[in-house]
Amino acid sequence: MIKILSNATLAQLYPARVQTGMDIALEHGRIVKIGKNLTISSPGAAIIPMDGKLVLPGMVCAHNHFYSALARGITADIPPSPDFVSILNNLWWRLDKAIDREILEASAMVGALEAVKAGTTAVIDHHASPEFIEGSLNVLRNAFEKIGLRGILCYETTDRNGEAGMKEGIAENINFAKSIDRKNDRRLIEAAIGGHAPFTLNDKALEMMKEAIDETGRGIHIHVSEDAYDSAFSHHHYREDPLERLNRFGLLNGKALIVHGVHLTENEINLLNETGSYLIHNPRSNMNNSVGYMEKIRQVKNLAIGTDGIGSDMFEEFKFACFKQRDAGGPLWPDSFAEFLQRGNRILEHYFGEKFGAVKTGYRADFTILDYDSPTPLNADNIAGHLAFGLSARDVNAVMVNGKFIYKNREFPFDTAEIYAQARKAAAELWTRM
Repeated sequence: MIKILSNATLAQLYPARVQTGMDIALEHGRIVKIGKNLTISSPGAAIIPMDGKLVLPGMVCAHNHFYSALARGITADIPPSPDFVSILNNLWWRLDKAIDREILEASAMVGALEAVKAGTTAVIDHHASPEFIEGSLNVLRNAFEKIGLRGILCYETTDRNGEAGMKEGIAENINFAKSIDRKNDRRLIEAAIGGHAPFTLNDKALEMMKEAIDETGRGIHIHVSEDAYDSAFSHHHYREDPLERLNRFGLLNGKALIVHGVHLTENEINLLNETGSYLIHNPRSNMNNSVGYMEKIRQVKNLAIGTDGIGSDMFEEFKFACFKQRDAGGPLWPDSFAEFLQRGNRILEHYFGEKFGAVKTGYRADFTILDYDSPTPLNADNIAGHLAFGLSARDVNAVMVNGKFIYKNREFPFDTAEIYAQARKAAAELWTRM
């Protein structure tokens, strides 16, 4: 049956566009027609009044860690951590080793719920649980599908816990990717091939990641040069930049997701651009870990925005990206960051083989719908300014994925109280294990 979202204000961040009083006809999870007064010409269609609400193409979080969703307010005994490597050793590598199936289930469910409440329609997740590898991506997948959230999932391959763990991580990536029916165009989940960071991946691991990419047709999702240590390690052990090393193994291509890149060299940025790889900028995480600022973002051809585990609120991440750049003396204005935010949908297109990121005929019906009572005019010339200085997750009224409301009138179609109660129990267990 055709659904019609009637009397909507359609907005697109890049290229910027605002249209009022529009109807959107949907069928089989896609947009089939856009125009005025479609309700008159479509007898028998299900009419859903929008009452002028702002309808945006779905917000995509291009890098996240749902396994960290239960770290908020953590009271485990964490020693002083004056640098990035000590933060990994004292906090994150202790946390991921304490995760079991039940903890991951709870973490994934609240991560997905909170992403949707913030207006996010898709999350590209990067998972780690060294004591629970096999089957971990299916636990994540189940949570995404229960909530209705779209995602691209991978396991964080690393050899820091030994060769057996590294091989198990590779196998989890391959088996999960092969389990996805790519002929199903209504699927919510896709797969990437995950790696932690080059300084925790030896040459054998990189060889096996290349084999996994060739076998599955996916791309890598990996942290690179988040901290200067990654580059120093690569030069000390391999006499080359980290991205040069990845490229030597054939890991850079149009599906490669390179995360952080704070300390990339000019040569590495050229490699990114030549191969069509994506750089995922995570401004709040970079600030929180004191790893520096990625000042070369203007030079990156394919730049998208993620959160690196600090929730999934892309409105807030967008603002930090804008303001941190201005604070660093950069020349970019909000419209550039609106383009970066929109580009997460391009990654979905590479992996799902569908059209995302525009309210246009033939595109997937993934929408972020807002109650935004603007005190000033809203138009194509200033929508990025509204995003920087007005719009926020508080305005999210509904979220639609594949033409289905998964969140409407600020409510889920099920009770969430038990999910949060289970999460609190799981968090207490996780902190105790740490």
